[in-house]
Amino acid sequence: MGYVTSLFARKMVAAAGDRIDADALLLLIGIDPAGPWDPKAMITAESYYAMLERMAEQIDVTDLPVRTGASMRLDEYGALGLAFKAATTLGASYARVERYARLWTSVVEYELRPSAGGTLFILHRAGARRLGLRLSNEATLASAVSIARQVSPVPVAPMTVLVRHAAPRRVTAHEAWFGCPVHFNAELDAILFSNETLARPNILGDEGISRYLVSHLDAELSRIPDAPEVVRRAKDAIAQALSEGTPKMAEIARSLGFSARSFHRRLSEHGMSYHALAEETRRDLAEGLLRDDRHTLAEIAFLTGFSEQSAFTRAFKRWMGTTPASYRKQRAGS
Repeated sequence: MGYVTSLFARKMVAAAGDRIDADALLLLIGIDPAGPWDPKAMITAESYYAMLERMAEQIDVTDLPVRTGASMRLDEYGALGLAFKAATTLGASYARVERYARLWTSVVEYELRPSAGGTLFILHRAGARRLGLRLSNEATLASAVSIARQVSPVPVAPMTVLVRHAAPRRVTAHEAWFGCPVHFNAELDAILFSNETLARPNILGDEGISRYLVSHLDAELSRIPDAPEVVRRAKDAIAQALSEGTPKMAEIARSLGFSARSFHRRLSEHGMSYHALAEETRRDLAEGLLRDDRHTLAEIAFLTGFSEQSAFTRAFKRWMGTTPASYRKQRAGS
C-alpha cells in the first residue's frame, strides 16, 4: 500500500478555507487536526485521494490544486527543503527531489530528462486516473514551481507544463500560476524548464551546507525498508547489463522471468517506473565506482552504460549537482 506525507493533506484542506469542515476531513483519514504539521507523518495514498474526492462533493475544486501548490513552503519539507535551498543551482535542487522523494511518498517518483529546448521535470505516478489522483498531480506540479521561485534570484516561469489527464472546467488559474501554456491530455505529467533556468545559481546555495544535508538525507533514506524483491532483482539485472548500454525493459523482464506487461505492472504496484529504476541504478552504480580509485572516469562511464565520458559527466551533474571528478575529490577529502 502506497503512502504520502500528511503535509499534503493538511495543505489541501487549508487551501479550501472555511468552505469545508477541515477537522472532520482530517480526522476521517487519521490526522489529528490539533497535532503538529510533521512531514514524516504518513497517510495512505488511497485515503488521501478519497479525502480529495469527498472535498470535490462539497466545493468546486477546479482551482484548489493551484492554490495548494502555491501555498507550499520549503521550510515545511524538513531537511529536504533545506537541501533544496542549499543546492547551488535550481537543477541541482530538483535533482535532490528526484533522489530523495521517497522520504515523503512511495507512490511518486521524479525524473529529470533532457528534452528539445530544455529539461523536463517529470512526475511518475502509477494508478487509475481517478479524481483524487488527478488533483494531487496538479497540486504537485504547482508546488514544484512554488519551491523553485523561493530559491531563485529572478522570477521562474516554465516553458510548458504537461498534464496527462483531461482539462478541468477552466484552466485560467493554472496558466496564470505557471506563467506559461498548460497542455492537458499530454503523454506525461511534467514541467519543461529551459536549461538556462536550471543552471541559474540559487540565492542561498552553499556547497558545504549542501554536502552536510545530503549526508543527513542519505542516512534517512537508508532507514526506509528495503525495496521489494522484484525491484532488487531488477536493479541487479540492470547493473549487470549496463556495460552494453542501458537495457530495454523487455530484456530485463525476460531475464527475470516476466512478460514486459507483467514486469511493468509489478513495478507500478510499488510506485516505480522502469526508466526511473534504470536511472537510479546507473546513479547508484556510478557513486559506488567513484569511491574506488582503481576505476578511471572513462571506465566508469562505460560501466554505467554511457558511450562517451562527456555524456556521463552531464548525467552525473544532473543527478548530483556536481561533476564526477569533483564528487570523487570531495569523497576523498571527507
